[in-house]
Amino acid sequence: MNVEAGGRVTGGISILTVDDSRSMRALLRATLLGAGFEVTEAQDGEEALDRLSEREFDLVITDINMPKLDGFGLIERLRGEGVHHVDRPILVLSTENGPEKKARARDAGATGWVVKPFDPAKLVAAVRRVTH
Repeated sequence: MNVEAGGRVTGGISILTVDDSRSMRALLRATLLGAGFEVTEAQDGEEALDRLSEREFDLVITDINMPKLDGFGLIERLRGEGVHHVDRPILVLSTENGPEKKARARDAGATGWVVKPFDPAKLVAAVRRVTH
């Protein structure tokens, strides 16, 4: 998000979605674009790290179960890089819903958890809550 002189906001909230399912990435893209957010996709944690090395994002939404680098590993890597990613909100979007998985994600540094299949309005509300 860019702020011009006078406080006017230009551009939108930029979101990196990370999921190995092409159909889930498409559903996320449609939901988030429809709500006015900017969306970039990655299919696993390694690709997400590449995207994050190229530019800044206001929010990361990540699945947990992915090849190469899973969501837990991605969160740990981002939070372990020092101050660069320490304040970036990270939402987990997963079919997993057990308290031990949620606790592990929270301990790694996740900001919140949304269960798949997601309610579009609730996802958009969660995005707005963690980015404002």
